[in-house]
Amino acid sequence: MKPIYSSAEEAVQQIQDGSTLMVGGFGLVGIPEQLILALEKKGVKDLTVISNNCGVDDWGLGLLLKNKQIKKMIGSYVGENKEFERQVLAGEIEVELTPQGTLAEKIRAGGAGIPAFFTPAGVGTTVAEGKEIREFDGKEYVLEEALRADFALVRAAKADKFGNLVYNKTAQNFNPMMAAAGVVTIAEVEEIVETGDIDPNHVQTPSIYVQGLLQAKQEKHIERLTIRA
Repeated sequence: MKPIYSSAEEAVQQIQDGSTLMVGGFGLVGIPEQLILALEKKGVKDLTVISNNCGVDDWGLGLLLKNKQIKKMIGSYVGENKEFERQVLAGEIEVELTPQGTLAEKIRAGGAGIPAFFTPAGVGTTVAEGKEIREFDGKEYVLEEALRADFALVRAAKADKFGNLVYNKTAQNFNPMMAAAGVVTIAEVEEIVETGDIDPNHVQTPSIYVQGLLQAKQEKHIERLTIRA
């Protein structure tokens, strides 16, 4: 049985200033909304955040960005966030932009205990600056180090009380690999069922990777709404 938090505030209580966080999601899909809101309320600062992007101006990680709670962002996409763009250009935030596939593999490697790997992505660009380059079969590859985090905040559709997780379609995105790469993983879920109610063949994140659960409804904002005139 894993701890089931009574509130998002309780779930993030152990996260302190200077922590490194992995936060699941792609755009606004599959983000742990209520955990992010609790971090905004808690006011923790000097955070290093590892996520595909930084939400939008008024939702998701964009809320922490707006409050200047993020010191460094490791991701692959500036996205629809004008404040993120402003802070980057003004030198107010440290940013490490990484090709999306490389970012995913750095996180996966961290969860698998692989310290580093070679990839052709980024060779000959600023991505490779200061990194080891090695040739294999006549082709150059750059050495990328794995990523780990103090905390991984993920979002799943369903969990059992033992902590096994199931995701909803594309909301899976970065969540499973981040769950494996966090020292402490907190899963925000739509529904918690009894242990044994999830078919083992359907489990996408085994309970061994999860340290705590929060049941919470999502507001499910739309990142960009396009309609006919």
